[in-house]
Parts: sequence; structure tokens; C-alpha cells
Amino acid sequence: MIQNTLNRRFFLQSCAAAAVGNGVVSGGPGLTGKIKIAVKYHMIDEPDLTVEEKFTLLRKIGFDGLEFKTKEKVDWVEVEKAIQTTGLPVHGIVNAGDTEISPAIETAHRLGAESVLVFAATQKNLSYEENFKFWQEQVQGVLPLAQEKNITICIENVRASFLNRAEEMARFIDSFQTDSVRSYFDLGNTITWSEQSAQHWAEVLGERFFKLDIKDRGHPVFGDAKLKKPGAQGTNGGEVHWQKVRQILVAENFSGWATAEVAGGNRARLAGIAEWMKDVLDLKSQD
Repeated sequence: MIQNTLNRRFFLQSCAAAAVGNGVVSGGPGLTGKIKIAVKYHMIDEPDLTVEEKFTLLRKIGFDGLEFKTKEKVDWVEVEKAIQTTGLPVHGIVNAGDTEISPAIETAHRLGAESVLVFAATQKNLSYEENFKFWQEQVQGVLPLAQEKNITICIENVRASFLNRAEEMARFIDSFQTDSVRSYFDLGNTITWSEQSAQHWAEVLGERFFKLDIKDRGHPVFGDAKLKKPGAQGTNGGEVHWQKVRQILVAENFSGWATAEVAGGNRARLAGIAEWMKDVLDLKSQD
């Protein structure tokens, strides 16, 4: 296992070096056109707009889709209508650490989404291995439904999870032996509570990526400069080293959704978030 990890790391480093040699160190030529950007619905702070008008606003700003929480205070019939009218898809449902996953799968299927986000929330009365087994059982129990509905269960890395090392997250995902369980990789979360860098998580989880959450808690505008982790060697104004992560995404030939998870706001704020996402992912030439 250790040798495989080392071989994988060497491969990724070689690919990154080749990218530099070919003039694509920024990652743009490898990611533009492959990544679709989105926001979480609750980030839209335009209370006077209807659900459909919020969808229309996101499309005008340049977002490709959005994501809803399972227990969003919204009329799902209105959401279905907004999808049909605007053509803007709901790509996923966020179920967070809720152990009841089936309702989220049903909602995702209803809206034409492709994934349900789950994080393995630490059960404080259980040991590490007991937590591991507990969450294996929760996910395994809904796998038949997820596969029937063609929904991917995406495991997110968060502080509230007992899976606080990339290697353990990889072990958990691999234990299901199916592509129906993948990684929802939150780049910013790795800096906040893990001693491992975002690029280390990316190296380890790479082939398991299904979707990305985009945040940088140390960014002065889209995070909070006071929260910047001491010693974090970031780029693009924050604490995440986006350049190194982009190189790994290119090497892994990543293609899929990247969703902002930062403080939302009005139209101007949302437009700024879209531009910031294109900046850190180097998608400037993407319409």
C-alpha cells in the first residue's frame, strides 16, 4: 500500500512537471471546459426574487447550476418548474451528516441531480473503528437505492467527521468497491482542521474525486483574513495553494462540478464569487 502511494505521488509529480514544461502550469488548458461552476441555493440572498427568478439570476451571472440542502425551506414543485423553465440544473443534494440518506437520494432523483453529499459525522460515543463501521453500514444500506436511481454518494471531508486524514478517507471510500461512492473534495476544509495540505489530500484522493467544494477561509474577500492558518503557503490571495491543486486536477483529468461554499450575498456578491472561482480554477476563458 505504501509503495502504491509513493508510485502514485511520483506519477502526479511527473505529470505536474510535464505540465510546466508544456506551458500549462496554470491549469487553464486542462480545466477550461471541463469544470462547471455552481453555488449552494442558500447562498442566494435576494429575498424578493422567486425561486425561478433566482435560477435566472444565476444563469445570467454565469453559473452552470446549483445545489440544494435536503431540508431546504423551499417548494420542490417550484424548483422543478424553475429547472424546466431556465434550463439550469440542480446537480446535487447536500445531506450533510444526517444518517437518514434515502430521502436525499429520492429528492436528487426527483430533481434530476446526480449526487448526494454525505459526511461521516463523528458519533461521540463510538471509537474510531466503531465510527468507521457505523458509517459503512449507513452508506451500504442505501447503496442499492442510489444505484437504482443512478445517484452517486459523495463523501465530504469536514471537521465534524472522524475521517480527518486523506489516507483514511481513501480507505473508507475504497471499502465500498464501487464507483457509486466517491469523494466530494472540499479544498478549504483541509486547511482548517487537517495537518495535511490541500494538495496532499488531492494527491491521495485524486482518482476518487467526483465533485469539488470551493472555499478558502483565509481569503480576505471570500473568506476571512483573520482565519488564515499560520504558515499556510497559499496562492490567489488565500491559504489554499490553488496552483498545485490545479496541477493535480489536470493530471487526474478531472471533469465535473465545482460548487462555491462561502458566504453568499446579493447579485454583486454572487457575480464576484463566480469570477473568483474562475480565477482560482483558472477558467478565465470559460464563458
